[in-house]
Amino acid sequence: MKPDIIHSLTKNFESFAHKTEDGLEFWFTRDLQKLLGYSKWVSFSNVIDKAKISCETSGEESQYHFAHVGKMVGVGSGAQKEIDDIMLTRYACYLKAQNGDSSKEEIAFAQISAEHVTNNKSVRSTLISRGVVPEKLPALEDVKKVERKVKGEKKKELKKITKKK
Repeated sequence: MKPDIIHSLTKNFESFAHKTEDGLEFWFTRDLQKLLGYSKWVSFSNVIDKAKISCETSGEESQYHFAHVGKMVGVGSGAQKEIDDIMLTRYACYLKAQNGDSSKEEIAFAQISAEHVTNNKSVRSTLISRGVVPEKLPALEDVKKVERKVKGEKKKELKKITKKK
């Protein structure tokens, strides 16, 4: 995916964030529906159901991440009506993306972004456990030190394997 598209999608998502009086960040499902490329509420509501199941399966209580609310919308000639909407935490947004239609570019981006963040956290933890703190190294030293560490780890593993034989 092109960097300008990635930047645009990320910026669009963040621009739809709201905050409660307590500072809790949330998104409305109807906004997220459009951001994730769904034109019909019925199709998107299936994703909501799957995301709630994923939330419960992960040990979380879905009502803390999916808060049902009413929202007033204009219906023409100045009239308004209330429609159902859901306030979503960032975690709920993540679950919706993970349960969405990956053939949609927006969904594929969200799925890759979430996995990328998880992978980065994992790599960072591994580096820190090996004594490498990325922020404390000059850029060139980062690469060289990591390469040396990886080579050293590989040599240790090879020695263990050959000793077992």
